[in-house]
Amino acid sequence: MKSILFFITALIFTSTSIAQQYVDQAVIEYEVNTNVKKTMSNDSWDEMMKENLSDLKTSYFTYTFADNKSIFKFDRWSPKTKVPKHQKESDEENIWYFDFTAGRMNMQKQIVGTNFVIADSIPNIQWKITNENREIAGYNCRKAVGKIMDDVYIFAFYTDDITITGGPCSINGLPGMILGLTIPRLYTSYIATKVDVMISNTSDIKPITAKKTYDLISLKLLIEEKTKDWYSYGDDKEENKRQKTIFLLNAFL
Repeated sequence: MKSILFFITALIFTSTSIAQQYVDQAVIEYEVNTNVKKTMSNDSWDEMMKENLSDLKTSYFTYTFADNKSIFKFDRWSPKTKVPKHQKESDEENIWYFDFTAGRMNMQKQIVGTNFVIADSIPNIQWKITNENREIAGYNCRKAVGKIMDDVYIFAFYTDDITITGGPCSINGLPGMILGLTIPRLYTSYIATKVDVMISNTSDIKPITAKKTYDLISLKLLIEEKTKDWYSYGDDKEENKRQKTIFLLNAFL
């Protein structure tokens, strides 16, 4: 009888220990959905284009991390996605590299057809953690509400079972990995579909090299100067403001 009790106790202890193991390296796949039609303006040209678009632009990205460093980049398109090539190119070209130990980030962003490499410190995001929970990719996640670009709200679900404090794109700063993210202003959501803890090669986790790099402030000043007349047409000032916000979010997120 004692041996049976010992076996049951040992089994419970082992199961608990396995459940409490923390993930410090993995490859996470995200399904990314964007309602492209809602990001477009209401002018006659865009209204005509909408007729030939699928409702959602769906793609898959991978977030690979180890040694407190990460890289997030495009993997593939859903065969159901039907959008023009120019609306796909930036997704395919954009890459985000983060070194959380050094507090540095390195991103390649395609902006108006040109690739820019940003090298800067990791920006801080204001977060408020809530009591709401949900399961994503087999992990218990807690909801947090963040604010970026002064007035843009984002909604994230993170798990502290995955130790890195990262997330899709440049979103970071929670006490664990973000497995679900919604950005209402971009009509976009990211949801982890699987977490693979077996990494055979971490050589891809490296910063992007470029002859010229920008910090966030200098590139924002350059982009705003080049596009200062883009959002001043027509009488719909609110729509112009909305389109400018979408452009800047896509450029610097």
